[in-house]
Parts: sequence; structure tokens; C-alpha cells
Amino acid sequence: QLQASGGGLVQAGGSLRLSCAASGRTFSSYAMGWFRQAPGKEREFVAAISWSGGTTYYADSVKGRSTISRDSAAIPVYLQMNSLKPEDTAVYYCAANTDGRIPLRLDEYDYWGQGTLVTVSS
Repeated sequence: QLQASGGGLVQAGGSLRLSCAASGRTFSSYAMGWFRQAPGKEREFVAAISWSGGTTYYADSVKGRSTISRDSAAIPVYLQMNSLKPEDTAVYYCAANTDGRIPLRLDEYDYWGQGTLVTVSS
């Protein structure tokens, strides 16, 4: 199973580092993604990383402010978020894709963890 952690309350302009840990299964060889869901909104893509860590993708909304990372073929996976904005407030989820791709759509991920809440105050 996957478990996201590291969320919390932070002021606008601050930083947080989210972690995605795994248990009960080997996720180290899978592409991983981060998604978020704000109150009243649909879950959306944030960032994704290949199993090796060598390829990453970001949503435009976080590009330049966030970094997804992992050691090669390893868990945990991290999401470093800087210059946080109130609109970044959401529950953040990590997910794994098992078919070798690095998808950007949430319905292409096979395993999901429980989320961690990020609240950014203005």
C-alpha cells in the first residue's frame, strides 16, 4: 500500500515536502505520480516520475515551484513544493502505474495511497 505524508498548514510563500512511502508490495520499479483534490473540485495531476527518476512531468500550475524526486528504482517518492499559494490547498495523493508508462491521467494509475492535507493560508 501507498501512504502519503508531510502535509500541514503553511503560510503563502512557504514550502513543504511530501513523501510517499510503500508497504506490502514493491513499488520501486513503477512510475509514480502525485495528484491533488481541492474542496469541491476534481482530482488533478500534479507531477509524475519514471521508475528510474530520470523523467519527470509537471502540471503547469506547479511547474517551477515543485520538484518530484526519488532515488533510482526506490521508494519513497518526494514532492518538494515551494512558493506555496492558497490555491495549492488540497489533499495530495500519490499513485503508482504498473504498465511501464508515466501517465498524466489519474485513471491510468493502478494503486493509490491515502492523501495528506496541505493547507496554505494567505
